[in-house]
Amino acid sequence: MSEFFLQNQQLIYIVVLSVLLGIEVISNVPAILHTPLMSGANAIHGVVIIGAIIVMGHAAPDDYLALILGFLAVLLGTLNVVGGFVVTNRMLEMFKKKK
Repeated sequence: MSEFFLQNQQLIYIVVLSVLLGIEVISNVPAILHTPLMSGANAIHGVVIIGAIIVMGHAAPDDYLALILGFLAVLLGTLNVVGGFVVTNRMLEMFKKKK
């Protein structure tokens, strides 16, 4: 296991720094920009779902790890897209005039 980390040390640093930078950027976004950013995130997760389906289609039938990870990627990506649309819809309802 430590051999894996030594071989991929630079990639691991990039992922960790990307996560920290993403958290910093997202935490400083004003509330007014939340809805457009959520819409963009939903589009990105739609691409992730399509990619996971393609990867699962190319996986060998006896490669259970790839199939399980692909299924989880599709499931979690779908939950994220649906949840994002629900949150965006609720936020947009707040700006409608009340009767």
